[in-house]
Amino acid sequence: MDKILVIDDEKPTLAMFGLLLGALGYEVITAENGHEGLATVQRERPPVVITDIKMPGMDGIEVLQAIKQIAPETEVIVITGHGDMDLAIRALNLDATDFLNKPIQRHALQQALERAWKRRDLAQNKEDQVAVRLAEQTALIDIRGNLTSHSEDALREAFDEALAAGRQTITLQFADSSSINGAGLAIMTQLLLRAKDGGRQVFITGLSENFVRVLEIAGLTRLATVTAGSA
Repeated sequence: MDKILVIDDEKPTLAMFGLLLGALGYEVITAENGHEGLATVQRERPPVVITDIKMPGMDGIEVLQAIKQIAPETEVIVITGHGDMDLAIRALNLDATDFLNKPIQRHALQQALERAWKRRDLAQNKEDQVAVRLAEQTALIDIRGNLTSHSEDALREAFDEALAAGRQTITLQFADSSSINGAGLAIMTQLLLRAKDGGRQVFITGLSENFVRVLEIAGLTRLATVTAGSA
């Protein structure tokens, strides 16, 4: 049974996660503050951690940073208040897997967990994360895993290949395990501007609703047609 650690200073929230995650078949470990949570990470090495972002003492951002130092392979999902997109994006920049808005919705929790497990599988199997496929009317760039500064070279090469194919449209097709941080957004912005200058239309598909919102805030929806989920 897979373990998940939940860190939150509110006992009712911990109880709620215990019920939800238990029903999904997980072994649930809880901690009532950041320091207790980090001690649990050291001791239990859970593959996935869910942490509230606003807690007294050590907040969720500090917890996320510390977890990535202790166990970089751990997937961390942060819980944010409604409208706290600045904090959510900051967490993504620190390699959070995803963010959940309060009140927590069961389907959103399941999607975030699915993304976390798929990201772990990709990292462990070291699969190629960017690949180009040519269709009759579009050049498809398949993107898996995390779009960060580490994937910049691969994405630029794929984009060059897509442009050279001569299709009028380019589709960035994200796998449902994908996530994007600030560096990834900057790279995408540059590539989308390049496509616009070249008269190409770009479509972006496959991202979760959370990450579509991130693209909207970053202004990328003005440069490409973006749809949540599979095309």
